[in-house]
Amino acid sequence: MNTPFDEEPHRRPGLLSRLRASFLTGIVVIAPVWLTVWLIWSVVGWIDSAVLPLIPQQIQPEQYVGINLRGVGVVIFLIFTVLVGWIAKGILGRSLIHFAESLVDRMPVVRSVYSGIKQISETVFAQTERSFEKACLIQYPRRGIWAIGFVSTSARGEVSERAETGGELLSIFVPTTPNPTSGFLLFFPAEDVILLDMSIEDAAKLVISAGLVYPNEKDPTQPPE
Repeated sequence: MNTPFDEEPHRRPGLLSRLRASFLTGIVVIAPVWLTVWLIWSVVGWIDSAVLPLIPQQIQPEQYVGINLRGVGVVIFLIFTVLVGWIAKGILGRSLIHFAESLVDRMPVVRSVYSGIKQISETVFAQTERSFEKACLIQYPRRGIWAIGFVSTSARGEVSERAETGGELLSIFVPTTPNPTSGFLLFFPAEDVILLDMSIEDAAKLVISAGLVYPNEKDPTQPPE
């Protein structure tokens, strides 16, 4: 495993330098694992604290085992969510949702909040085939400067009709570093977009790592050797 803290082979650093390099390499290895475990543990605890108070005290598992079982609330939440989703797919469920949304549409403030949250939920969690198609290179923010982007889809409707281009127009998401969840939506003529062989995952790693993690140079479609 190569890290930014590995020493160059032609140097003979002292003991403190070697200890420092080993410590920083250990941080690189431990930090992702620790943060991942901590995040999962915190999310599970947060869901438990939100769900368990809604369960009658007499039937809570803690009453039978004598200890607080972390994760029980998550299991209950998953079962409840699956049940709600199953009902929502039926005719009765769709009718109830349509009726409830018609009531919400009549409430000025609630309508705006609900609409925004619903759009975010549908974008993040909806089980559709909406995903980035390919990683690409574009010249942004000016010619001569290159940026990694992700092709989302071909532009349609008014955007495609009013754009002053004679060919196909592509929707490109340009992520920021090191947080790729934020970025810019740009529209480029297809001829100005260079599609890359690397996968979406490898391109995302390249962006997140600020250029430190590159895909396999021999075959960018395969993981690094």
